[in-house]
Order: sequence, then C-alpha cells, then structure tokens
Amino acid sequence: MDNQMINKSLAELSVGLQSGKFSSVELTQFYLDRIASHDSELNAFITVTAEQALATAKTADEKIASGSASGLTGIPLAHKDIFCTDGVKTSAGSKMLDNFIAPYNATVVEKLKSISMPMLGKTNMDEFAMGSSNENSYYGAVKNPWDLDRVPGGSSGGSAAAVAAKLAPIATGTDTGGSIRQPASLTGITGIKPTYGRVSRFGMIAYASSLDQGGVFASSAADSALLLEAMSGFDAKDSTSVDIPVPDFSTTLNDSLKGLKIGLPKEYFEEGLNSEVAKVIEAAIEEYKKLGAEIVEVSLPNTHLAIPAYYVIAPAEASSNLSRFDGVRYGYRCEDPVDLTDMYMRSRGDAFGREVKRRIMTGTYALSAGYYDAYYLKAQKIRRLISEDFQKVFEKVDVIMGPVAPETAFKIGEKSDDPISMYLSDIYTIALNLAGLPGMSVPAGFANNMPVGLQIIGNAFTEGKMLNVAHQYQQATDWHKQTPSKYAVSEGEK
Repeated sequence: MDNQMINKSLAELSVGLQSGKFSSVELTQFYLDRIASHDSELNAFITVTAEQALATAKTADEKIASGSASGLTGIPLAHKDIFCTDGVKTSAGSKMLDNFIAPYNATVVEKLKSISMPMLGKTNMDEFAMGSSNENSYYGAVKNPWDLDRVPGGSSGGSAAAVAAKLAPIATGTDTGGSIRQPASLTGITGIKPTYGRVSRFGMIAYASSLDQGGVFASSAADSALLLEAMSGFDAKDSTSVDIPVPDFSTTLNDSLKGLKIGLPKEYFEEGLNSEVAKVIEAAIEEYKKLGAEIVEVSLPNTHLAIPAYYVIAPAEASSNLSRFDGVRYGYRCEDPVDLTDMYMRSRGDAFGREVKRRIMTGTYALSAGYYDAYYLKAQKIRRLISEDFQKVFEKVDVIMGPVAPETAFKIGEKSDDPISMYLSDIYTIALNLAGLPGMSVPAGFANNMPVGLQIIGNAFTEGKMLNVAHQYQQATDWHKQTPSKYAVSEGEK
C-alpha cells in the first residue's frame, strides 16, 4: 500500500478501489495495522473487529469486481461503541454493558454494512455518552493525538482520536450536547451533527432521547457529505425519524458563497472565551469575507440558560432511559444477591460510574413530585425560548458561526473533580441540541499549539448548505489537512 494512503479523500479511495489500484482487503488491513501500531497509547478503540472487517472487505471486492458497488463500498470505518452491532460487544463505555453482545444492528450500522463498508472496530467513549472529555469510560481515558497528556473531548472522543490519528478514514459518533462537535474541534477534524430526526436512532443506546443524534467524523466536509448521505433517511423503527428526502449533499459543495449572510451571536464572544481561540475564530470569519460572505451581528439572548436547561432535561431523560439497566435481563448483575432489591441496588451501584450516577440522581430529583414543575417543566419552557431565538436569527441570516468550545483541549485530570467547569465546556454547543438544529465543527487553526474548531450552525435540514459553507472554507485553507506528526505514516509503514 502507498504510505500516503492516509491523506487520500474518500472520493480518491473510491477511485482507487474501483480502478483496482488496491483492494478493500488491502486498504482494511492497512488501517488494522495502524490500529495495532498506535492504539495502545491512544486507547481510541474498545473492540477491534479485524476478522469481521476483512470478511466484509472481501465481499466489497467481489461487489466492485461485479460492478454492483456503491461509492463507499470497501472503505473501512469505525463505529462509536453506542451503536448496537450484531454479534459484537456494545458497551456504551460502561461496566454495566461490558458483557453485552448486541443481537441486532443499529439502523446506521445496517445501512453502512449493506453497502459493504468494513467495520474496523468500536470506539471508546464517555460512559453512556455522559461527558465532555472521554475520561468517564470504564475502559480508561482516550488520549488526544496532538498531545497525549490532553483529552480529545467527549463523549465521542474515541472516534475523534481515531480519525485525527488516521487509524480510520471516517467514523460515526453521537451528539447529545456537543459530543461530535467538541471532540472534532479539540482534535482538529471535521464533525457534523445533523438535524434531529435526520439519522435514525434505532439501535443507538439512549442517553437523552429528545437530544441524541448520530453523526459523522471525517477529515473534510467533502468526506462528511458522503458518509452523512449514506447514514441518513427515514426509519419506521424510529418514531422520531423524519420522513423527508435525503439530498445528495455532494452536489452543492462547490456553490459560491457570494452573498451568504453569516450571523455572529454577540453572546458567543463575551467573557469566558479564551482570547487565543477568539483570534482563530476571527481569522476564519475574515476568510469568509474574502469568499464573498456578509457578516451580520445577531443575538441569542437565552444562550446563558442553555446549560442549566440541558442539565435538567438530559439527566431527567437519562434517569428514565437507564432504569432498564437493572441486572435482570442483560448487562452486569451483582454476585449472590439476597433479594430483588439487593440485586437492583448492587448491580447499579457496582456497574455505573460516578458521572452516570450523578446525572441519574439529578434527573430523578427533577422529575420527582413537588419538583417537576419547578425544574423539568421550567427547563422545557426555556428550551422553547432558545429554539425561538434561533428561528428569529435565521430570518436574517443563512448560517450562524462562532467557537465550538471556549478553550483548547485541557489536560487529562484537570477538571475531573470540577463537574461544573466540565459542563461549561459545552456552552456553545448545547443550545443546538435543545433546538434540534444541525451544527458542525471545521478545523480553523491552532491556539497554544492545539487545534481550534469553527462552529457552523444551520437551520433545520440545511446540512447541504452547512457542508457547502465548510467545503468552500476548506478549499481556501489547509487546516483540515494537518495531521499530528507522531501519526504521520513512517517510511517503513506500507
């Protein structure tokens, strides 16, 4: 294999496969070798599925030879370990599901398997997707490929680290309050959270059902467009799936940005944003001016209420969703329980981590008699106000831009004992999930030698416009082409 394979786009890999320059088996083995060489220090994968990946790759090569392949056939990927995978452990990063072998595929997994995309493995994550640093995993913290002493972001940190270190060309993730965009920003890759309902949640282990949404990690907007299209679409098995056509996201990538109106919320540039991060975002905005965009200052006045509203609604839904993990039907069960109550208490007490317990308790309290109106109902009213803020702004602009996170990747352990500080790292991302809107992170530069992402926010079901806006920026800059030097391919790696 060409040792520059890791720098090729999905379109280039597809051409190479279709032309016979290399096979899917060779390409898949190339990435499996990289995982074997580098993942021991990154801890990006919980499970590596080499045998299954190579079997799918062989099927892909047969499809390519017979002329029945699609554009992504034969290209390997990694799945966040929150998507159920038939016959493969699906842990959600928790001791609770350390022994759980999923009996079926999530719709996202099934869609990509049906076009013979080899699954390299399942990536590490914050337990049940609860976290902003990937330190809450039962399997240990994931390391940031740019600095192994720093976090990659969470909860989809394993997928982000795998793509950033070129252990996989693309990966899936989920975003409940920023869990695709924030790790994409902190690891210097492209990540997109589509509109709520665009991608099926069937087979995706639930954290907060009204907020969770599957999405994509890739090196570029062009690559993201291809995988997002393949993942999207109506699913009768998901009651929140929206039955609207899925556009060909690639066809509008090269549309001109002349006359594009970009809204800059003043609330995103106030106290709390690191000054070096702010400079990177401002430089990116200047680049958009050169591309013909018009900048409009806007206001999202309820932004400061997003975190308190989220940390009532999400834990409340988690309290309900995680009640199923009781030691009865599947998952961890304590040894020698004396009665049913003892089994419930010890199974949950032993198998849930500290952050998961904290959120379950918070959510149960918010839903309890006497507090439901004061907390949960009030939070839902604030959610409506936040959504209305966005709709007013989208009457004036095409997209909204700003930072993804207030700072670059922090050191592992730095915020472990300060959950409030950890929660504040999602200040710019959470509001989108409350409003159900799409958003993405695009590499925009470096601050303090660590990557910084620019956040692009669109109105509902305008992923095509967002990808176009991101792609044009990536045509004018090369931030998305930067790779941590430690994970560049060595001369001996073939």
